[in-house]
Amino acid sequence: MKKVVIYTKDGCPYCADAKELFNKKGVKFEEIPVDNDPEKLAEMVKLSNRRSLPQIFINNKSIGGFDDLSKLATSGELDTLLKDE
Repeated sequence: MKKVVIYTKDGCPYCADAKELFNKKGVKFEEIPVDNDPEKLAEMVKLSNRRSLPQIFINNKSIGGFDDLSKLATSGELDTLLKDE
């Protein structure tokens, strides 16, 4: 399985939706909360060029936020991205 990292903040409904989607697929992920950590927030912005949450990375590649994740899941591309080669 690929490495999945999600930058989140407490109370963010889209963050919760992203985590739920990965949990339903049985995908383990690393969650990095940015609410009280300006350094992690700056790291997220540097890596993704975005300030919106969540920001999701698969194998260090930014795939965007929950809307982007949802589109990948609907099209079947997410399963392809998560497969071990």
